[in-house]
This record gives sequence, C-alpha cells and structure tokens, in this order.
Amino acid sequence: MTEPSVTRRDVLEAAAAAAALAAAGPAAAQRSGSGDELTKLTIDEAGKRIAAKQLSPVELTRAYLARIEQLQPRVNAYITVLAEQALAHARALEAEIMAGKNRGPLHGIPIGLKDNIDTAGILTTAASAVYADRVPTEDAPVVTKLRDAGAVFLGKLNMHEFAYGGTSAVTHYRPVHNPWNLKRAPGGSSGGSAAAVAARMCAAALGTDTAASVRYPASCCGVVGLKATHGLASIRGIVPLSEMHDHVGPLAKTVADSATVMTALAGFDPLDPVSIAAPKESYHDAIGASVKSLRLGVPREPFFTGLDPEIAAAVEEAIRVLRGLTSGVVTDAVVPPVDSGPVLFAETYAYHEKLVADPEKRKLYDPITLGRILDGQNIAATAYFASRRQMVIARNTSGELFKNVDVLVTPTMPTIPAEIEAALKDAPNEISLIRNTLPFDVYALPTISVPCGFTKAGMPIGLQISGPRLAEARVLAIAHAYEQATQWHTRAAPV
Repeated sequence: MTEPSVTRRDVLEAAAAAAALAAAGPAAAQRSGSGDELTKLTIDEAGKRIAAKQLSPVELTRAYLARIEQLQPRVNAYITVLAEQALAHARALEAEIMAGKNRGPLHGIPIGLKDNIDTAGILTTAASAVYADRVPTEDAPVVTKLRDAGAVFLGKLNMHEFAYGGTSAVTHYRPVHNPWNLKRAPGGSSGGSAAAVAARMCAAALGTDTAASVRYPASCCGVVGLKATHGLASIRGIVPLSEMHDHVGPLAKTVADSATVMTALAGFDPLDPVSIAAPKESYHDAIGASVKSLRLGVPREPFFTGLDPEIAAAVEEAIRVLRGLTSGVVTDAVVPPVDSGPVLFAETYAYHEKLVADPEKRKLYDPITLGRILDGQNIAATAYFASRRQMVIARNTSGELFKNVDVLVTPTMPTIPAEIEAALKDAPNEISLIRNTLPFDVYALPTISVPCGFTKAGMPIGLQISGPRLAEARVLAIAHAYEQATQWHTRAAPV
C-alpha cells in the first residue's frame, strides 16, 4: 500500500496543527476526550470534530493503535498492523485540515482492511500459508477510493482462510476471537473485520461477502454489516471466491457509519467484469428519512425454520418494533430458491487451479479449505452455464419479490456462533450457516445486518433487512429507524 510521503513541509504543518490544538486550551482537550473515549466515537461524531479542528487525526489514530496493542493478544483481529504508516498518513491529513482542506466525512478516520484486499507494498495473505509472502504491487480500487476520501489504514485484518468458511478459526494466523465471548468464533469469513469494530480496534472495516461473510460476522459480533447491490463497489484486486457472488462492504458501529463508508466505495470500474454503472449517491442522505409508508415483507420459509429459540424471540420483537415504524407487515412474502452452487464452486476452483496443481503450494492449504476448493474441479461447463443462467434470470426478475412489499426482514443467522475449539475439531455445517444470507448474494440485492438483541449468555443477535436492486437508501433508512428505536447498538463488548 503506497502511503503518502511525509515531507519536511508536512512535518512543519503537523507541528503547527498540534500547536494550534494545544493553544485552544482545556476546552478543546475536553472536547477531544481521552484516548479510550475517542474510540467510542462514531465516524459521524469523529468526522465533525476533525472538521471543526477539535480533534486531531493523529490523536484519533493513536487512540486506536493503543487499543490494538491492548487487545490484539486476546482478540487476534489483525494480521498486519501498520502503525508507522498510519501515523504518517494521519499527520499529513492533519496538516490538510489545518490548511483548510477537508476530503469529507472519512478525513482522518482510522479503518481496517480485510486481508484478502490488495494493498500495494504490504502483505496481503488471505489468511493462508499459501500467500504468506504475497505482497501486491497495486491497491484494490476500493483501497484507493477510501484513501482518496481521507481514511487512515490501521492494518490488515484476520479472516477465514481464502474467505471460504464461516468461523475465522481456520486461518494461518491463529483464530479470531469474538469480543463478546473470547471462547466463541466471531463468524466469517470477515471475522477479524467484525471483531475489530466490536472491540473498537478500528472505526470501521472492510469485509467481503460471497454467501454471508459481511452479515454473518456482523450478527455474531453485534455490529452493522452492509452488502450493497452486486457490482456497486469494485471487487477487482480482491482475492476472489466467485465473482458472480463476491461483494465488498463495510462493517461499522452504526448504520450511518456504514452509509458513509459505502458512499466512498461505490463507483463503476470498467476493469471489473461484474461492476455496474449506477447513479452516484450519498447514502448518508437516507439516514433519518421517513419510513412510515414502507411495507415490510416477512418470508417465513426457509428463513425462520429451525431458529435458535432466543434468536426467534429477538427477531419477532424486532418485527413488532418495525411494524410500529412502518405501514405494516406482509407475512406471505416469498424468496424462491436458486441453486448457484455450480457457479460458486467452479469459479472458486478456477482461481485456485494453478495453486493446487503445485505440490508445494497444495500442502500449505488447510485440509478443510483444500477440500472445499477441490469440490469445484469436476463441475461440468454445462452445469456451470445452466446455474449461471438461473442466477442472471433471478436477478433480472428480482423486482417481482417487491411487488407488494418494500423491504424483506429476516433473521441474519439461525444460530449463535460456535465455540472456537469445537469449530476446529469439527467444522460447522456451512450450508446451514449461510441459508438466510446466500439468497441475497444470488439475487444480487442490497442487504444489511443490524443488532436486534442478545441471548441470555450475552451473545449478539442480528436482524437482516433487504431491498430491491440499487435500493441501498431504502434499506439504510429503515435499518437506521430501527436502530434508533432500540438500544442494542449502544451496548459495548466486554473484552
């Protein structure tokens, strides 16, 4: 990852900025807050303070780095921490603010990146021994977009190996631990991203989502996870599973913060074969919009089948709250199943084919990951194209799902996350884990997971809200309305 070079002028300007903040006296210091308190700020709150010169990007970055140093041994959310680069970048961004240049709401905001997202000059491993020495020469477009928006990159986040699993326990860099219960998995595959946000080890993080991998860990860790319309954000420069399923999106403390990050990510990439051209929007404008006229669809099958009883109770209560915020609930909504397995398996194998053909590389894969990859080696071309055709038709006709409703509401996940030790001994049934989330990757629809409760044992529960193609604003508006009508997002992980 190419960090901005720090010149003598940058140093002088940063020193002048620090002097200016110091000269503001005790009042400014009080507004700024202690290091640990700073990591509790939302992106909205921190961004406004930075813009008003009440908070230094350097001070905020140091607060998060201190939090990482404190909690990394227990949570293991990071693979690579970029302390020096982050501070150098924060100093340059502070100098810009003091000179009157503000890049927007992400200016000076510390963010983490899942370690399957390419960063030029910086290790990008996909949490695998296969890529333990892999250093890309170019940034992924989403990295460039965030840097241009003023984000400070704290480091690369741990994950399930090659994003092919839901526990983040299978990783060359030791398992990620859930900040709500260190014995439990944080979900996956973006487990480090969700855990880092929940533990306040970054203000927000990027994750990737092929079948569940932003929303599932968001649900497990009690944070917000947004998967936008397929192709709205470029997936070029991201180690793939299946380009027909893969998405990149934010994990954040609040719905508003996820909207801010998504606004920076969105944009057409002509070199990404699944990128789409869409009107440029500020998704944050949807925050606070009225949802009173919206109709909720609740597809009972299969989304509510076999739920953990505590999850079922929390989601039913969330639906009751939403009923009062909107025009009502339609209980007979239906999401027809589409078998996209041949596409996912074949595209995953296609990426790994040369790697697994090399005996030295092949033996570096975790056996579980290798087995899943090899599941795709015998997919016939006829099966692949038939499955892909089904996907395309489902996407083209997805508007039919919303003829009588405006959004769909379901549980994010049917069960609470497994204990790490148990997951390593016996991998969970991945099909059951992704049952509620995969359909929205297949249909390419925007969907978000927001906290909607906790089990008696203190584990978070997620509510999934999904909308029509390119209806991110609608999904964000109703998710924010629910978030503000409840208190679940205000709870802090006990780590």
